[in-house]
Formats: sequence, structure tokens, C-alpha cells
Amino acid sequence: MGALHEGHLEHLRLLEPEVDVRICSIFVNPTQFAVGEDLQKYPRDLQRDAALLAETGCDALFTPGEGSIWPDGYATWIQVSGVTDRYEGASRPTHFRGVATVVCKLINLVEPDVMTLGEKDAQQLRVVERMVEDLNLRVRILPVPTHRDPDGLAMSSRNRYLSSDERERALSIYRGLTVAYDAINAGIEPTEAEVLMREELADGVVPDYCEIIDRERFAPIDATSTDLIAVIAARVGTTRLIDNMRMPPVHR
Repeated sequence: MGALHEGHLEHLRLLEPEVDVRICSIFVNPTQFAVGEDLQKYPRDLQRDAALLAETGCDALFTPGEGSIWPDGYATWIQVSGVTDRYEGASRPTHFRGVATVVCKLINLVEPDVMTLGEKDAQQLRVVERMVEDLNLRVRILPVPTHRDPDGLAMSSRNRYLSSDERERALSIYRGLTVAYDAINAGIEPTEAEVLMREELADGVVPDYCEIIDRERFAPIDATSTDLIAVIAARVGTTRLIDNMRMPPVHR
């Protein structure tokens, strides 16, 4: 959605050995914003973004207008069930419907062989993986690891909203994820590791959720869960941040 940073540009770099032509789409998608969210405030600087993409080797930039993606009378939506029921899906009930539909439209318009998606938006990645599998879309998804600043904060277009004090507090999100990883790696049960993760969050970091879950189902862990991911969404001041970390394998 634009406001590019190094994490976005890493997508292009990872694609270089995979494909002959690299295309980037920039489209601030209104259908994935809920009422009261920051659609109008969302940072936009297409000229800057285009220059960064050109410097990184992008071959084409696709910037469709809102009316061409959502024409008057548009009436067809994709709803991915199950993996959208909780977490971001619960906090933002219309969000994943907008994400899934616009991504499917972009795939159909561009017809890519390979599509990159960032791992920072872990639930979004899982939703699109499920959609591609269920609808037999002819594209291979290449996940791109979360790009972090040297202090560990996950790169995000929304980081620019943080004051220096808020940014310092936000670092506790990454520390919490790391504490959970180390705990599970040491043999501590996920439920106990989750408590340690929550305790690591600084004052002023207010979580919407802070859990260790089943990545396949994006649901609470059960007796069959082996692929675990720690997910956090929290408000720091007025800024809502998300982050996650895959946990060590669990053998049952």
C-alpha cells in the first residue's frame, strides 16, 4: 500500500533469482480499512516510492485507480472462513474480506508466477495462502521474513507515528516474542511461555491480543498443534502495531 521502507524493497531483492520480470503494485485499498481507521491519514508518496522501486530493480509499477478496482455496483467478495475468525479478523471484522478480494483481483490482473507476501502480517499471509489453495489460483507464494531495525522493531509504515518514548516502549513487543521463543526452545510449555511474553510488554503497550497459537488454523493450540506462532497486536499511544514470531517445532 505504498509508504515503502526497506522491508518492502527486500521483496524485490528476494524475487531477483526467482523470476525474469518484477512488478510491484501500489494501491491503498479502502475496503480493508474499518470505519474510524486511518485511511485518510495513511501515508502516500508515490513519487518517492517509484524512485525507490526503480533503484531496487523493479521492472514495472502498477498503480490502479480506485474506480478501476472498485467500480460502481461492485458486488462480489471473497470470504476466507476459519483463519479469519480471530485476532485481526475479530478486531477488524471487514478487513480480510477486503484483503482477500483485492489480492485475488491483483493476481488476476497481473497473472504473476510468484507473489511475495511479508511474514510480518502473519494472519494475512495465512489467509492468502488458504485462498490460493482453495481457489486453485496459479501463483506460488514466496513469504518474505520480517525486516527489522537494528533494535528489533519490525519495520512498518506506521512506525513514523511513534514518538521517541513510544518507540522505546514498542521495543518490548519484540523482546516478548524473543522471550517466548527462548522459553519454548528450553522446553517450557507454550501456555507458560505465553505468560512470560505478556509480562515482557512495557507499561503503555496495551495488547489487543498476545498469544501463542496454531499457525495452520490461526486458532488456539490444541492437542494436534505442532506449528506454533506467537502473535501480538498492541497499541502504543494512538498507534496500533502488529508483530509475530514462529516458535520452535513442537513434537507431540
